[in-house]
Formats: sequence, structure tokens, C-alpha cells
Amino acid sequence: MLISVIIPTYNRAQWIAEAVASVIHQTVPPAEVLVVDDGSTDETRTVVQELVRHAGLPIRYIAQANRGAASARNTGILTARGDYLCFLDSDDRFAPEKIGRQAVALRDSGCLISHTREQWFRRGRHLNQKKKHRPPDGDIFAASLGMCVVGMSTVMAGREVFDRYGLFDESLPCCEDYDFWLRVGCRERFHLLDLPLTIKNGGRPDQLSVRYRQGMDKFRIRSLVNLLESGTLSTEQSRLAARELERKCDLYGRGCIKHGRSEEGLFYQQLPARFR
Repeated sequence: MLISVIIPTYNRAQWIAEAVASVIHQTVPPAEVLVVDDGSTDETRTVVQELVRHAGLPIRYIAQANRGAASARNTGILTARGDYLCFLDSDDRFAPEKIGRQAVALRDSGCLISHTREQWFRRGRHLNQKKKHRPPDGDIFAASLGMCVVGMSTVMAGREVFDRYGLFDESLPCCEDYDFWLRVGCRERFHLLDLPLTIKNGGRPDQLSVRYRQGMDKFRIRSLVNLLESGTLSTEQSRLAARELERKCDLYGRGCIKHGRSEEGLFYQQLPARFR
């Protein structure tokens, strides 16, 4: 298996070194690391160039204009040489045995895509996860409708996944992972390596999940509409997706009306009728 690790980043100079180091020090290191800098204005370039000089494996630094996380990941996918791809957000880390264990598990599973459990930290303090956050195994479609259940930094996927299902939707400023895993999950089984091999750091205002917290369901609604209109779902999958669309539209619509956006709220409350 030729494995590439893709690390998208934007103004994460203080975090990127730890992320890259966690890849360099894998018990089974990848063939290459691609750091895709999505238009950083801080010292990210300098930090990564210093890492390149001292790393024991190939690190490729790719700079692009700021186009968002989906675009940065897509650039990495299109540039990577590996036939298997791992993703790591630039403020997260891999446990030392992550790639080695996951490569074996994915090969033995017969699946095209694998994910792991996570360790969560917020401002340096460990967080216990709720039952709803436990990642699913196998057919993940139903579990993926409510929220994203596949951590981006946990994934190892064969390149065939992207050949079959395309790339991340660059029109989405966030929830592009929710969108993509639904597109894949309605057709493919996901292998869960049930070990906490990804260390996730959260709770900072620069994170997309924080910046878009109040409006994330708007992007998830768009994903559900696109999926329902795609013609790729089974009858049962369509029923489940339409039910989740109705729930999300009702919640988001009521929120709009509460905050004085009645026209927008009514639009979303009426939207699910198209799929009944």
C-alpha cells in the first residue's frame, strides 16, 4: 500500500508542527505528506519549510489561494501519489500506530474506507464522548443523516473512493465532510477500527464548527436535497433522508422565524413537501 497523508491548513502555524510530527513518527510511516496551505497569512509557510528540511520522509508543501477546506483537501487528493489516502486536520494528531494498524485493518476488511475512534481534547483537557458520538461500523448511512459521524482526521480511503464518488463539494464552506460521507455511505460499507487512534483538539474560535455553529444545518439541508434529487438512493434510504430533511427544515425554519427572518423560515418549512 502506497499511503499519502493530506494535511490542509489555514493560519495554523502554532499547530501544524505537531500535526506533521505525529505523521513523521508513525511506526509505519507513509510514503509522503502533503501540506496544502489554503492561503495562510501567518508563519505557516516558514514552519513547514523548516519541517521539510529535517524530516525523514517526503513532505510536499503546496500553497494555494484561500478557497476553503474542501478545496484544500481536493488539491491534496488530486496531487497525492498514493493509492491510499489519509487526512489529518492541521490542529489534530495521529497516535503513533495509527497508520500501521489502520492499513492492516483496511486491507483485511475488504472495504474501501476505514475510520477510527478519537480522543477529544478541549483547551488541553480530555473530554468524555457521549454515546451518540460513537462512530458506526458497516452501513453508516442512517447514522450519518443526523450529523457527521466520520471524523475527517480518522479516515484512510482507497483512491477508488474518489474515482467513484467525486471530490468534496467546494461550494460548502463547512459540512463538506457530512456531504461526502453521505454520498459514499449510501453505497459503501465503512470499516471501523475501534481504537482511539486520532487525537482531536477543539474549542477554539477559528474552527469551522465554531464559526458556523448557528447555521450548519442550512448546509446539511442542501446536502440532503442534492442527495434526494440524485436518484442514487434506495427506497428505504430516500425515506430516511426525507424524514431527516423534514426534521432539519423544521428546526432551521423555526429558528429563522424566531430571529425575524420569516420569509426564509417559511421557505425551509415548506421545502420537504417536494419529497413526500
